[in-house]
Amino acid sequence: MFTGIIETLGEITAIHTEQTNVHYTISSPISSDLKIDQSVAHNGVCLTVVSLNDSTHTVTAIDETLRKTSLGSLKVGSKVNLERCMQMNARLDGHIVQGHVDQTAVCVKREELDGSWEYRFKYDASLGNVTVEKGSACVNGISLTVVNSAEDEFSVFIIPYTFEHTNLQDVFVGDKVNLEFDIIGKYVARLMGKTIS
Repeated sequence: MFTGIIETLGEITAIHTEQTNVHYTISSPISSDLKIDQSVAHNGVCLTVVSLNDSTHTVTAIDETLRKTSLGSLKVGSKVNLERCMQMNARLDGHIVQGHVDQTAVCVKREELDGSWEYRFKYDASLGNVTVEKGSACVNGISLTVVNSAEDEFSVFIIPYTFEHTNLQDVFVGDKVNLEFDIIGKYVARLMGKTIS
């Protein structure tokens, strides 16, 4: 379980394909503190650390993960948002995030607003996921507050700190991002009879 508060940025240093699996090696300030079999969110995707080497760690994405997330578009040099799993005695600064991406979305707007940024994301509403204004959504692993919610898109506003310390700085119109919708909203939607795939 995660909070959506990004700890640090990592950089992809190597990508190795093995059958339908892809192994990503990431260099980051927290890599040396990780342990084998530890869960770490990478752009909001919970992945298991499978090997360590000095200041890098390696994780494996299986075909199912690659099909449902934007991880397949990563290249050597790509920045990834990293968050270690939540400690039960810590403050929950964001919201409850599972690290299970529901679907991807496409950035349809990026606008600087004299010190902050507005991003708008469009997603496939036929999968049954919903947002509500002032609710939470997780974009590339970042806990964000939803504004201007519509049936198949929503906007978020980004403060300078978030812009500078996450890979949203590298997200432009047309780029794909990972979405995890609020777990409470998903249960409510299921109870109300709205299909969630």
